[in-house]
Formats: sequence, structure tokens, C-alpha cells
Amino acid sequence: MAVPTFLFTSESVNEGHPDKLADQVSDSVLDAVLAQDPDAKVACETATKTGMVMVFGEITTTAKVDYEAVVRQACREVGFTSEDVGLNCDTCKVLVHLEEQSPDIGQGVHGMGTKKLEDIGAGDQGHMFGYATDETPELMPLTHMMSTQLGYKLTEVRKNGTCPWVRPDGKIQVTVEYENHAGVNKGPMVPVRVHTILISTQHDETVDNDKIRSDLMEHVIKPIVPAKYLDDKTIYHLNPSGRFVIGGPHGDAGLTGRKIIIDTYGGWGAHGGGAFSGKDPTKVDRSGAYITRQAAKSIVASKLARRCLVQVSYAIGVPEPLSVFVDTYGTGVKSDAEILTILKSKFDFRPGLIGKNLDLKRGGNKRYQKTAAYGHFGRDDPDFTWETVIPLV
Repeated sequence: MAVPTFLFTSESVNEGHPDKLADQVSDSVLDAVLAQDPDAKVACETATKTGMVMVFGEITTTAKVDYEAVVRQACREVGFTSEDVGLNCDTCKVLVHLEEQSPDIGQGVHGMGTKKLEDIGAGDQGHMFGYATDETPELMPLTHMMSTQLGYKLTEVRKNGTCPWVRPDGKIQVTVEYENHAGVNKGPMVPVRVHTILISTQHDETVDNDKIRSDLMEHVIKPIVPAKYLDDKTIYHLNPSGRFVIGGPHGDAGLTGRKIIIDTYGGWGAHGGGAFSGKDPTKVDRSGAYITRQAAKSIVASKLARRCLVQVSYAIGVPEPLSVFVDTYGTGVKSDAEILTILKSKFDFRPGLIGKNLDLKRGGNKRYQKTAAYGHFGRDDPDFTWETVIPLV
């Protein structure tokens, strides 16, 4: 029986994309606050447009933070040091509108600091998903890994001077042809070849399109995409619009939380809808997504399944999850119910203990800022504690 094939696409955006800038600013604020006050309650949103960055939301903390300085430094590190590239970190207007957390929420969730860790309730209702697949060493979807790694490489060649014409904003999209073994032998989705690579990068006004295309092929695509996935039929769209000089906040408005699929699995698995950046660990949008990634990855790494989705759901103020769900897409060596039982014996999904077990109260040193571009999952970094596998067999 012939194995059917299909095409699947994942996208990434660079750290200079206005939405990603907003995510990084929000997480820079979180890092700065948690560095002084690990018990702080943070829900920081960011908006940006031409010549302006605004941070707003709720922060309850004993920390003394110069929020304007944090915002400007985050913009500087991305590369927004001049109006010519889309934003000037030193002269842009910075608006700070941060208030304390509602006492109604504080009392219901953490008892205004009086509850034990195991009794801390979820910061809101919601459902979160974690996903893992054995199609890459990182146990992540190939389309997502390629798109985020190409984006990271594009930033690297900008910052190290290999391609000095590159500017901070940019978008990447990778389409892969997969074999669908699920309908044949209950196997996984197997990547066969890269069908299309799309890169649109902001650039300086002096560079021509031929130089852009040749540099992208030589310095970005070839070092990242394994040759075994490329063939003479692979399609390349490299700056297909022909001109991308105006970018960053000058080119488009940016908001925290508008790139949630890029932050997770590139469209694979599922998503509960909650964003991550700017939120402390009591916000289960973040901590619940982190623990379910660790759970799904542990299932696949333990060879209990080749592909796995884990869902958890919460009610505001309630410590125990309302539900935990496992789907191995028919690839499990045991039933999903049996795997769920094993998972529950090894994992504690209560928010307070997620924060403790994954060391999520630790900020500073760009711990969370690093997560806010190029994906929260599948990265080899000791700060990404949720990537640590828990043996299940």
C-alpha cells in the first residue's frame, strides 16, 4: 500500500518583528521584576508603533524597577538603535501604565501570599497543550524547528556582520512534504523533503535583490537546512515582494501575544489560546503550557509513543487541574489511558508546584527574554527547565 503524502507549513518571525519586540519587552520587564522579587505577580503587556513603546497591565511587587530603562534596553538589544531601522531606543516615547493586581484575583489565587505552594490556585481558567514528536532530535516538528532556526540564523548573520545589510525585522516560512503513516501502520508523520522556503527580511536601502538572494542561500539556508531535505524541486521565495526597507514598529504595530503558534509548535498539536510573555508562573497560560510540553516530551523520549499531545485545564483559584488528557495519535506502545496513569504518577500539575519544580520564579539574566523569540520549546538551554525529560519507564 502506497504511503500518502501531504504538505505542512510553519512560520517564524525574527526578534525585530513588532509583535516579537513586544513579547521581548514584556518578558524583559518580567525578568527585571522577578530578579528582585521572585514572588511578584506580573501581567505585563506591550504595544508599539512608530516612535513609541507602551507597557501596561498589572504588577504587584516589592521590586524597584526603572521600567523605562528596561524597555529601552530591550529595544537596543534587538537592534532598534535608529529611526532608519524602524525605531530608536534612545529617543522613542516610552509610556508606562502599570497598576497592581486586582485584590479579588490575588485573594482567590494565592491568598495574598498566605497559601502554601500546593494550595496556590490557577491564576485564571483555561486549557493548555503540550506536544512532542520523534521526527527531530529536539522532539519537535521539523517545520517549526527549521523556520525558527532559519530566523535565528538570519539574526546571527546580521549581528556578527556576515550580512551587514540585514535589518531587524523578518519572517520565515517552511513547507515540508510528509509521509502519513498513520493510516498505514499507525506510525508517525515522517518528513521526506523541504517543498518551499520563504524568507522575507528587512534590508538596507543600498543592497540589490540578487545580493539578498545569494546571501540568504549561502549564509542562512545552507548552514541550517540539511542537504538531505533539499532537491532540485525545492522552491525558494527570497524577499518575493522585491523591497522591504521599512520595518519594525515603523512598518507595523506590535502587540504582546500575537505570535502564539510561533511560540509553540508551528501549528502542530493544539493551542489553548493563551500567550506566554510578560506572565509570572501563577499564570497557567505559561506554566501549564510548559509542564505539558515536559510531559509530552517525556512520553516520547521514554518511547511510550512516537507522537503525543497532552492537555491540562484549570479553574481560577483551584489548585488541582480540572482535567488531564493524553493523545498519542495511535502511536503509543500502551493505551492512552495507561500512559495517562503513568504520567499522573510522575507529574504534579498544580500551579504552585509547577513553579517550584520547573524553577519558574527565577528571573533575571534574560531568562524569560530569551524565550520570547525563536520559540519556547525545543531549545538546548539550561534555563528552559521544561525541556528536561522525566523518565517514565
